[in-house]
Amino acid sequence: MNMRVNITGFLFLSVFGFSKQLVAQEQQPNILWVLTDDQRYDSVKTFNQAIDGREMSELGYIESPNVDALAAQGTTFINTYCQATGCAPSRASMHTGRYPFRSGIYEFEWHNDKAEHVKPSLPEQMANLGYQTFHVGKLGFRLRGLSDEGKLIKHKVYETDIDFRTLGFEGLTDYSYGSLPGGEKIAFFVTPEGEFEKVSEVLENDEENRKTAIKVTKKYDLKRHHKKNQKESLYKGMIISGVSPRKAGKTRDGYYAHFLNEYLVNENKEFNVGKLKFKGVDPSKPVFAHVGFDFPHTPVIPPADYRERFQKHTYKIPTVTEKELKNMSKQVKRSVNYKYTDHFTDKEKQKMIQDYYAFCAYGDRLVGQTVKDFKAYSEKQNQPWMVIYVCGDHGWKLNEHGATGKFTPWEWDSHNPIIVVSSDKKKFPAGKIVTDFTEFVDIAPTALNAAGANLKDSKYNYLDGLDMAKVVSKKAPVRDYIVGETHAVIGPRAYIRTKDYTLSLQTRPTKKEGEDMKWALTASWKDLDPELYDFKKDPKEINNVAFDKKYKKVAKKMREKLLNIVLGDNRVEVDWEKRGTGTKIYRSNFAPEAHDYKLKLK
Repeated sequence: MNMRVNITGFLFLSVFGFSKQLVAQEQQPNILWVLTDDQRYDSVKTFNQAIDGREMSELGYIESPNVDALAAQGTTFINTYCQATGCAPSRASMHTGRYPFRSGIYEFEWHNDKAEHVKPSLPEQMANLGYQTFHVGKLGFRLRGLSDEGKLIKHKVYETDIDFRTLGFEGLTDYSYGSLPGGEKIAFFVTPEGEFEKVSEVLENDEENRKTAIKVTKKYDLKRHHKKNQKESLYKGMIISGVSPRKAGKTRDGYYAHFLNEYLVNENKEFNVGKLKFKGVDPSKPVFAHVGFDFPHTPVIPPADYRERFQKHTYKIPTVTEKELKNMSKQVKRSVNYKYTDHFTDKEKQKMIQDYYAFCAYGDRLVGQTVKDFKAYSEKQNQPWMVIYVCGDHGWKLNEHGATGKFTPWEWDSHNPIIVVSSDKKKFPAGKIVTDFTEFVDIAPTALNAAGANLKDSKYNYLDGLDMAKVVSKKAPVRDYIVGETHAVIGPRAYIRTKDYTLSLQTRPTKKEGEDMKWALTASWKDLDPELYDFKKDPKEINNVAFDKKYKKVAKKMREKLLNIVLGDNRVEVDWEKRGTGTKIYRSNFAPEAHDYKLKLK
């Protein structure tokens, strides 16, 4: 019997012959956190059934047997929303357990561990609780270490970290990108034979580089995003359609699943990652493992067998009207124009949608493999376990509103359900669907509480979220709304969503930290560049009613609540400086405790 127990200390139970089951109940569970990238909720049948009353996406055919099975084994938090609709700020909210307006991380800025308000990240807190921490794949949490003299130093967020670039340069991928020793930035494909096919936009005029770009574009049937009236580039623009050069299991996501298992089966032994070596798991300690899958983030290149299967299906293509485009706020329209896709042909849009859902289906297989391997390890060790599955760090548009991509506050960008499965079925019952609002900031307190942390301790006061186990048991406050804020691409903009309405506003005209922090409080309604949608009547969020007099009272209450929270309830902005070495903090706290979960609109 494994004698590992939680930090509250119940080792004496085994000494005096108490039951094996009782001791197991006091053990800290192994925790697996699975996160996908840019994944829409409608790529999962269980989510579609709960949200839209049908298994398939409104656009067409999908496959998700493994995530569906996961949902059947645990509890689905169907109304979970992200705190930022961009990769880095969203992942920061999960890793810190804080809203962007409390962490000071609003887009893709590097940040450091020396700023006065910074607290240990989730994996570092887990290590403090006795866990060994492991990560493989995409991280996107841009934390750096800073010496007392203000110089950058190495800082490991996870004790064992197998980064996607590490795998890429070892050839354990199908596609990757990075910088060569000389600083040249490249993207590269890796053939089944291990050949690197490098493409560099820096060397756009190099003939050999051009030949390679032409070859891979044709061989992998690549379609890159390009703006209207702009020629498609061989080098620039995200790849929204194509096929992987490698078979299923030998892609970069496939290797993420593989190396989690290598870590788990090589107990206290080294294992190889190409030419590199890593130490396997120590069964005497609980494990906190994070797998950051890249799918279905661009490049959208599913393996050939998945692609061929999904190309047999015809999808409904979302449309956009001139009226909708005209009524969009200026900020949101900027993002739409940045990744506009309605000028693509119907054939190109079909392939974009087919390949996206094919990539999600392939990823579903890898999620199933990852969970299976993790459970097998835990059960072999007779250790309790928990799986936290997050469907995307945010969502993705497939020509909805005329664009692809993210960064906007719409439903498709921000609605990302979570599934929690645990060997403790009392806390997370099998097959249960929770409809109360939950948020990405809930992930950290959920994992920490399961690990034995006393969240009432003052050292955890900084956490903004709720323990989802308490949401299940109805011991947590019920949210009337969720909030978020994103600055990347779109500019400073915050959003608030209730079950019936969603409102987003420009929070100030510039991104300069500490400048005009209260601008929005006195700005005109027009200058706030508002978007308001009546979700009951307009679930696709097409008709912006922000200037409709019938919604004046609703808009006023939502505006006041949103601005008091994100601007006035302990807001933090930090001048992180270009490389993340800055620590100067600006605060705004004119409406403390405005974020009380309550918003009555009638």
